[in-house]
Amino acid sequence: MALATMAVTSVFQPIVDLDDLHVVGYEALARGQDGGSPAQMFSRAYADGNVAELDWACRAAAYQGALDAGLDKATTLFVNVEPCTLGLPAPAAIEHLQGLALHRLRVVLEMTERSITARPAEMLAAAHWARSHGWGIALDDVGADPASLALLPLLGPDVVKLDLRLVQERPDREIAAIMTAVLAYAETSGAGVLAEGIETPEHLQAARAIGARYAQGYLFGRPGPALEPAQRRVDFLVPATLPAPGRTPFEVVAPVRQVRSSTKPMLVEMSEHLEAQAAAQPTPAVVLSVFQDAIHFTPATARRYGALARKSPFVLAMGVGLAPQPVPGVRGAHITADDPLVDEWSVVVVGAHYGAALVARDLGEGMFDYALTHERDLVVRAAQSLLSRTMPG
Repeated sequence: MALATMAVTSVFQPIVDLDDLHVVGYEALARGQDGGSPAQMFSRAYADGNVAELDWACRAAAYQGALDAGLDKATTLFVNVEPCTLGLPAPAAIEHLQGLALHRLRVVLEMTERSITARPAEMLAAAHWARSHGWGIALDDVGADPASLALLPLLGPDVVKLDLRLVQERPDREIAAIMTAVLAYAETSGAGVLAEGIETPEHLQAARAIGARYAQGYLFGRPGPALEPAQRRVDFLVPATLPAPGRTPFEVVAPVRQVRSSTKPMLVEMSEHLEAQAAAQPTPAVVLSVFQDAIHFTPATARRYGALARKSPFVLAMGVGLAPQPVPGVRGAHITADDPLVDEWSVVVVGAHYGAALVARDLGEGMFDYALTHERDLVVRAAQSLLSRTMPG
């Protein structure tokens, strides 16, 4: 279906600051010609193979509605993005409109954890593109699946949008664990925490109690066509850094940590220890590893990584000749013989409250230089350096 023929409109729901309940932004929500919800429209689009066209049509409707209302950069507009369109240029039909939006609007692009697990390289590239244009990134539905907690630092969102169940359901140990992880990320990054689904005064009280700074829901306004300038300007964007293109985990960690030399058997034991730490985390951890060559991804390794994948939201294995799925649940990535990663052996673990990176460089004759870090910023940057090199399977 051509983009121009998609009858999509946009309605807007206010986002408020919980300190004073002033409107500080809006989320654009797509509606079909028949009044269908976004979930219904995208379900049909995935079935028909039109999801990219629909996603761009929804974005176009959001931008046009905001521009027609005279919004400027004092009012932040949240716009949803489907993972499959990340990295794709704007279609010619809306190229001019997107240019106007970049010039006149302050937009936060909303992604889900599917963006990271399905298209990690494109997700990081899209985040870099947005930030280079003064736009921001939000991770949506955080808490719907506790596995998403480990993905927070890899994207480094400016805004964490909490799943509505966190304020609408009775607090329990799982909700407490989710909020502890979210607030820890917000404290270290400066990201804003936004609660969705606020429909009653009790939900409002719960949102404040769990540490949300912003909120949206029927209590503050239902989605509608009207847009008014924000009552107070809020800059949702926080400083964010992405890895320099081409850098490897060893190049990230070794310059700022002590480098030691070791034999291969010791590194094998250290690697398996980090894998065991990943498996032992109370909330699932992301595991990213470089094996140099597929021959090193042995049957024993396959069994360990298969077990990790049954718990982890994302497990990546990289090496020359590795298949796209070397074992069920594990994302494989082939690296070329001229890639600097060929000379490296790395295991990077990122959890909600745990991080570790073992990075090593092959010296030949069974010897390696290596560095080990548990410093979270370094671990995250090492993980991003690997994710930025992957391609969709």
